[in-house]
Amino acid sequence: MFREWTQRVGSAVPRGFSRYYILQQLKEQPHTGKEIIDSAIEASAGNWKPSPGLIYPLLGRLLDEGLIEESENGKYQITDHGKTILTDLEHWKMDAQKQMDTMMRLMNMGKFMGMDMLERVTILGNLLSSNASQMTNHEIEKYKKFLQDELEKIKEMDSKK
Repeated sequence: MFREWTQRVGSAVPRGFSRYYILQQLKEQPHTGKEIIDSAIEASAGNWKPSPGLIYPLLGRLLDEGLIEESENGKYQITDHGKTILTDLEHWKMDAQKQMDTMMRLMNMGKFMGMDMLERVTILGNLLSSNASQMTNHEIEKYKKFLQDELEKIKEMDSKK
């Protein structure tokens, strides 16, 4: 039921994610708008296909906000201000995860949302695993820590049964 609802009201990515994705991509290296679109399609195995009508206006807003800049060759790169904002978003993401963990423990949403969340984590894990050869050592270490943390959470939930 929840899954059907999210499919009706949402796209393949949550609102606001595109902004984060663009900044994250430009943190790695400069890209054109088309390269950002192609990267998103490839990284999501075709599940997310951001349109030029989404990406280019968003690039314009990021330029206006001073988060990115455009070079003479038409590629965009992140500014120092953009890097600061991206760091803030990373902290927000960790806070949001803690809040979601708390809600899952306190509310009677357990199995119903838990199965959907597990499916999403599995898909994310498969995607990251398939791209491991392209990941930096730092990214691989972060991914390992994420998986270990998730395994500990599952063990903790299992021990409470």
